[in-house]
Amino acid sequence: MANADTKSRIINIYRLLLAETDAEHYLTVNQIIERLEEKGISAYRKTVIADIEQLIESGIDIKCIKSTQNRYYINSGLFSIAELKLLVDAVEAAQFITEKKSEALIEKLSSLTSTHNSEKLCRTIVLAQRAKSDNEEIFENIDRCHEAINRKKQIKFLYFDYNEDKHRVLRNYGEEYSLSPYCMTWEDAKYYVIGYSVKHKKIITFRVDRMNDVRITDDMCMPAPEGFNAADYVNKVFRMFDDKMVTVTLKCRNELMKAVIDRFGLDVQTDAKRNGYFYAKVDVSASRTFYSWVFQFDGGIDIVKPPRIRKEYMEMGKRIFGNEEEN
Repeated sequence: MANADTKSRIINIYRLLLAETDAEHYLTVNQIIERLEEKGISAYRKTVIADIEQLIESGIDIKCIKSTQNRYYINSGLFSIAELKLLVDAVEAAQFITEKKSEALIEKLSSLTSTHNSEKLCRTIVLAQRAKSDNEEIFENIDRCHEAINRKKQIKFLYFDYNEDKHRVLRNYGEEYSLSPYCMTWEDAKYYVIGYSVKHKKIITFRVDRMNDVRITDDMCMPAPEGFNAADYVNKVFRMFDDKMVTVTLKCRNELMKAVIDRFGLDVQTDAKRNGYFYAKVDVSASRTFYSWVFQFDGGIDIVKPPRIRKEYMEMGKRIFGNEEEN
């Protein structure tokens, strides 16, 4: 019984130090004894000091500030406060995580540090209002997709869109989709599963937050096509690259260098700046995705050549504004 009491006391001392101390906050031996007594656990000065020494010997990073009353604190946690702030901001920014689950995740992240530090996890940056998913199955969906990938099993699921009244509408006439999942990717704050679709007879992506009733089947995954590379596929689908590449020259305002680097990387080929502009040569897929990217800069980035690509871009703009005038 005495041994059980000792174990309980040591565990509670560790929990107290973990919850209430950090590099700026401490507990004295007397304070620890008071906290233990509040829990109905009797302790003495010598036993508390011996328990703390035992925790230190077991690898817990407990520091002691020696004085008339020694003060103790846990020097390091699983995450630093800066790391936890980063994780909290990532949870807030992720569109595929619902508001309810975001709050639950942030509460769990806050429990990984002292109560004093958890108060610092209040958002220190202002995040623009983001459209959060309303699919409460998101965690289960992600977990089942990962499990299916690891087990090389197919999955079946329902997939939905929204109609003009913002109501969910099932695709595929309400029938299940069958997918051989190969990998998952997080792009533009959304989570996707990539795999071979039986219905589409090709590799395709599905947004995980638009999936319902995901279940793992007993059927083995269909092998990925020879030469399939997940990183290449993500580049083609999400980052304006596909098999039909073309070299495009862009004329860009100097202040948009950061946008060009964000999109094409530090290795992007650029020339010297002149008259407030620089030129960039990039290899892209001449698609609506690329044209939309250029369009968003309101003339700050322009397609110079080749003439065919510039013409396609200009014609797309005419179609958009032509339709606007008709409406």
